[in-house]
Amino acid sequence: MTTNPTSSVPRPRLIYFDNPASRGEECRLALAIAGVDFEDVRIPRGEWAALKPTTPYGSLPVFEVAGHRPLAQSNAILALIGRGHGLHPKDDFEAARHESVMMHVEDLRAALAPSGRLHDEAEKKKAREALVTGYIPTWAANVERQIADDGPFFAGAVPHVADVKLHMAVRLLTGGKLDHVPATVVAAFPKLNRVHDAVRDHPAVKAWYARSA
Repeated sequence: MTTNPTSSVPRPRLIYFDNPASRGEECRLALAIAGVDFEDVRIPRGEWAALKPTTPYGSLPVFEVAGHRPLAQSNAILALIGRGHGLHPKDDFEAARHESVMMHVEDLRAALAPSGRLHDEAEKKKAREALVTGYIPTWAANVERQIADDGPFFAGAVPHVADVKLHMAVRLLTGGKLDHVPATVVAAFPKLNRVHDAVRDHPAVKAWYARSA
């Protein structure tokens, strides 16, 4: 893996932290499902300060495609991948519906972020418990109403990039890495969990993790 990104590249490059999580990982998984041969550039945290001013908005992930300016913001990257590889709806309204649930995942991350910055453990526990009893189940219930009944994915039998985004959200909430957030926090939402499991069990996703293990 290289850690010195340039804008002139022979194949797509996805640049993110050296961490299999969050916005970068959902873009990696979307590219894997799409069957795209891409360069997985993983940036050590110690190199981020120097790289940050060179990115479009001072954030990662960044997606580079030869002949184009670097593209930032995970939802834009996902939509681009999806449109190019049959993983995003062609119908404008249905595409917007998928994009709305992707934005809803970003709302979740924004709601969780302040508690992650708390250093006082008692304050963090109080903030997280409020999320567990209030925001998170409401967030999940809103998603549950949008998911197709027949499944297994968000819109039915075929995966889309929105499914990958939802998968990462559920993985975050149930993975046991958020202090004071029980792994059962979204257990009452079967369709949402079904989406998570369908992405987890997708052959391309399994192959991705087998390769990187």
